[in-house]
Amino acid sequence: MTDAPARPTTSPTEWVLTISCPDGPGIVSAITGALAARGDNITESQQFGDPASGLFFLRLQVVSTATREELVAALTPAFDAFAMTWNLDVVGRRMRTLLLVSKAAHCLVDLLYRERSQGMPIDVVGVVGNHPDLADIAAFYGKPFHRVPVTQATKAEAEDRLRALVAELDVELVVLARYMQILSDDLCRDLSGRIINIHHSFLPSFKGARPYAQAHDRGVKIIGATSHYVTGDLDEGPIIEQDVERVDHSRAVADLVAIGEDVERATLARAVRWHAEHRVLLNGHRTVIFR
Repeated sequence: MTDAPARPTTSPTEWVLTISCPDGPGIVSAITGALAARGDNITESQQFGDPASGLFFLRLQVVSTATREELVAALTPAFDAFAMTWNLDVVGRRMRTLLLVSKAAHCLVDLLYRERSQGMPIDVVGVVGNHPDLADIAAFYGKPFHRVPVTQATKAEAEDRLRALVAELDVELVVLARYMQILSDDLCRDLSGRIINIHHSFLPSFKGARPYAQAHDRGVKIIGATSHYVTGDLDEGPIIEQDVERVDHSRAVADLVAIGEDVERATLARAVRWHAEHRVLLNGHRTVIFR
């Protein structure tokens, strides 16, 4: 008698699951119980209940041999019972990203370098510039450069082109890497929660244009940068990350700009990485960050 052929096994996959829902008892038990019943192994777990908003937030990483469809089927009863907003993705999958730029190169170069050499989990599928200045940098990194000029008369046409690129390239995340244009309310709504901006100021101070000049005029002792989701309200979207650097009275505006660019690069990079790793959950006009 010959042995029966071995049953083929499925290689395990590490998944990341994020959840937000109204807070209450039994949420964690419902999710972890469903995973335990399948024999799945939770490798990372973070949670937060916000008494101000009444919402509960959960981020899990779990190793499973299940397909995505099988995991969703096992978890759907809990999703439905607790009215959960959820997302399930493969850990480390590179998020398809479109970078929008104007003339300043520092954030573009930094993100492209981190994608290539430092494991930033994004797949930059294109660079859009309203000026041609940074086309050579995109070419150096092998990225398609799309020139989309913007004037007051052509703003609607330019945004239609952006929408078309997002659709054509299957873009999941748009990053304004010092893109010096204000997006329309309609475009912000269309891409809600999918556009990250870097503002060269420690918001809510010094909104709008020339924040370093504003900061110098006020004689500030720290300058900073803020990375946030974009909404129709200028520089007021939910904040993801901020950082600061000390300065003093001897610094000219040009010095503040040079110092600030370093802060901007690091601040934007952290925000993009956390978003791509599904570590940022929206909590009204605020965010929950699971680092």
